Amino acid sequence: MQAIHVPTSTPAASGSRAPSTAATVSAYQGYQIIRRNGAVVAFEPNKIAVALMKAFLAVHGTQGAASASVRETVDGLTEAVVRALLRSRPGGGTFHIEDVQDHVELGLMRGGHHEVARAYVLYRERRSQERARQVQRSAPAEPQIHVTDNGVRVPLDFGRLQALIESACAGLGADVKADPVLAETRRNLYDGVPIGEVHKAAILAARTLIEKDPGYTRATARLLLHTIRREILGEEVTHEQMHTRYADYFPGFIKKGVQAELLDEKLLQYDLARLGAALKVDRDLQFDYLGLQTLFDRYFLHIDEVRIELPQAFFMRVAMGLALNEIDREARAIEFYEVLSTFDFMSSTPTLFNSGTRRSQLSSCYLTTVADDLDGIYEALKENALLSKFAGGLGNDWTNVRALGSHIKGTNGKSQGVVPFLKVVNDTAVAVNQGGKRKGAVCAYLESWHLDLEEFLELRKNTGDDRRRTHDMNTANWIPDLFMKRVIEGGDWTLFSPSTCPDLHDKFGQDFEDAYQRYEARTVSGEIKLYKRVPARDLWRKMLSMLFETGHPWITFKDACNVRSPQQHVGVVHSSNLCTEITLNTSDTEIAVCNLGSVNLAHHLKDGQIDQAKLKKTVATAMRMLDNVIDINYYAVKKARDSNLKHRPVGLGIMGFQDALHELRVPYASEAAVEFADRSMEAVCYHAYWASTELAAERGRYASYRGSLWDRGILPLDSLGLLEQQRGGYVEVDRSVSMDWDALRSRIAEHGMRNSNCVAIAPTATISNIIGVSASIEPSFGNLSVKSNLSGEFTLLNEYLVRDLKALGLWDDVMVMDLKHFDGSLRRIDRVPEDLKELYATAFEIETQWLVEAAARRQKWIDQAQSLNIYMAGASGKKLDETYKLAWLRGLKTTYYLRTVGATHAEKSTVKSGKLNAVSSGASDAGTVQGAVAAIASSSEPASDIKFCAIDDPTCEACQ
Repeated sequence: MQAIHVPTSTPAASGSRAPSTAATVSAYQGYQIIRRNGAVVAFEPNKIAVALMKAFLAVHGTQGAASASVRETVDGLTEAVVRALLRSRPGGGTFHIEDVQDHVELGLMRGGHHEVARAYVLYRERRSQERARQVQRSAPAEPQIHVTDNGVRVPLDFGRLQALIESACAGLGADVKADPVLAETRRNLYDGVPIGEVHKAAILAARTLIEKDPGYTRATARLLLHTIRREILGEEVTHEQMHTRYADYFPGFIKKGVQAELLDEKLLQYDLARLGAALKVDRDLQFDYLGLQTLFDRYFLHIDEVRIELPQAFFMRVAMGLALNEIDREARAIEFYEVLSTFDFMSSTPTLFNSGTRRSQLSSCYLTTVADDLDGIYEALKENALLSKFAGGLGNDWTNVRALGSHIKGTNGKSQGVVPFLKVVNDTAVAVNQGGKRKGAVCAYLESWHLDLEEFLELRKNTGDDRRRTHDMNTANWIPDLFMKRVIEGGDWTLFSPSTCPDLHDKFGQDFEDAYQRYEARTVSGEIKLYKRVPARDLWRKMLSMLFETGHPWITFKDACNVRSPQQHVGVVHSSNLCTEITLNTSDTEIAVCNLGSVNLAHHLKDGQIDQAKLKKTVATAMRMLDNVIDINYYAVKKARDSNLKHRPVGLGIMGFQDALHELRVPYASEAAVEFADRSMEAVCYHAYWASTELAAERGRYASYRGSLWDRGILPLDSLGLLEQQRGGYVEVDRSVSMDWDALRSRIAEHGMRNSNCVAIAPTATISNIIGVSASIEPSFGNLSVKSNLSGEFTLLNEYLVRDLKALGLWDDVMVMDLKHFDGSLRRIDRVPEDLKELYATAFEIETQWLVEAAARRQKWIDQAQSLNIYMAGASGKKLDETYKLAWLRGLKTTYYLRTVGATHAEKSTVKSGKLNAVSSGASDAGTVQGAVAAIASSSEPASDIKFCAIDDPTCEACQ
């Protein structure tokens, strides 16, 4: 939203007539204010400014309040209040005058204007008491409220409204009650209110109570579900009636979608009655508010902005799209529907967007290599645009492109290097926004021997020539092992242009080391003149400095990705993808593609351990779904189609890791959690590889199987030995096993593999929202926080913690207040027992090495990689150095964002009964680290506030 500039001059402040508010009213036509007498008036932000100025006048007097600084303060506070109000009702609506005053009070307190806030609170209390006395004296009858429904004015049926709210709260625990929701709903109604606004008011009323009890998030979702059903079915339908209505509605939904040219005509070939009968209406009640609102806003099909897709129909539509090529399509569609609708497994966002549609681009990730000529560079830009258009995230390898100052034979001139082209890539990603559904997103990779590296490191800085900055794209270092060895051993490092050493790009391991040293010798002899030699540790410090200051480039390791790649016999991994979990070969002729989906780990526990039988069944179905994507998928670029059909890679991941630890009552920062990471990932990978070999027996091996590590009997665990051999040591990883890997080796030897790659852990930030679990392998960010995304802001409350605090008699309004004040952390709340503080420690309270150790145990099983965010409180040069060296020694292939303690915060607020106190968890303004290199080298102070993580950017969900 653009900045809101509200004039603050008032008669009291300036002695002149208040300015016209016509423009302001026009800008907020979708919003209204309910006054205390029930009258509805236009929303005028100018009046908020007037009220704030009066509050400052009451405390500071006319002279004190007339200063320019006070007027600026009032402008800023007004903007903050208006933004908060509009965020609570993004589609327009009504605010009660008390809501507005609550936000004004909150803004004063957050701004540190405590004297003014105190005066404002006391004034409100006096006025409240006066109104109460007037009501006692007059005791007027409650006015009759009418609603407009389809243009007809009728009395509001309060009994029906009460029954709806009671039904939404039923079965959610004794502390989830209908009365406060009903009371708050009634307070926000006015005579003549549209019936849709009544239902919206009920949703907003329930939403305000989520911070009191996590059960209210499901009550809110059920009220939202009521409005969704009303929009789609054209009438109010109870949940009980939906048991028969779903089956009747479903065939018509498919036909309507096909007629509107939204759905593939092939869906009409299914037995729609059979599929409609398989829909389970009670699974609609699983959603929390964030999950259902996200689906409604961004995933459900619509015609002219009117939704036509109910939740269970959505899951069945996705399942049908994935079963199109199956022999018994109905049975497979029902099988796929079962794992999706039970939240045991969820396909990635592109698959959910597009499965069953006329343009079924279902893949998540595309990796490309850019050639070193203008044709190749602009072909890569065109491919980026086409792939991004259909919701693909991009990883570009730019190492081939010659460096600044390199000779160009065709023009007898000198190259401008990589950076100017990256600026064009950045702007292309902004311009092509994935059909309006989410921003285009790309990550550029550069090997750490490239002569343009130092300028590449600075691409995300906020200072310098803006033509050589890329503020909207991600960057990553592609670091060879030799560089890390030089850093550890204190050696020098030489930067080259690929135009003088073109084979380095395609070499890895010992072959790379030998060739690199030969090129270094040629610089000494004078054969190579375009190079730069620097101390490796100085370059490492700069890498960490830029990572600390700008969040980029990420740290990824070339040799671990290649030496352990099952496909090293047919190519080279030149980069990872947008989220650093995909490690597939790319070249001038092949664009790597990966299709993602994730198992909900929290749903696969039984009696305190992994439920192996259920997990095996879920994974087998999930792998079949992912393999089907390859054949059904729409490919915008031929090189992507050819590559995907030849190698058939997929990326099965996990989510809900933190939820699983909470279920098991295991703290994240513990040996038990590291062991669980090991055993759970072993099980997922074992069953994934087993499922792929079963698919090979049924459908045949992938085309490039012969000569792969699979074919040679080398499984991902075995490839750790290859990495250690290539490095000459420097691999320190636990290699214990608990399952029968010899049996799997034997089966692979007999049947081969259907997929060249099977496992990759993606961030899952959006699909984990849909099913209501923690994202990916992430630790809990806060026990009480607010999630911002394209659908708005949502209060998130740790239901495991609330359960434990209720059992101890500690869950009350004071605890809610404390959690808000301490940003969702228990650490400084004295009455909480130490064991709960340990169990529910948040991401920045967990020592960073626990994240790395758990990731290392997972990585030994995974044939691709994992999106590993590094959380670090008190970031310093020493801590960064130790963390990323540990990641390399533990054999990690990649890391993702570095998130420092100052990067994200929850604003503190007071608690008012029945009021929404949305706390922002968005990233703070970008900060500048003064003397970054020196700071990283020696500082032990916490990091400055830095905005860098797109996970906290509500407009960016490209990797989710």
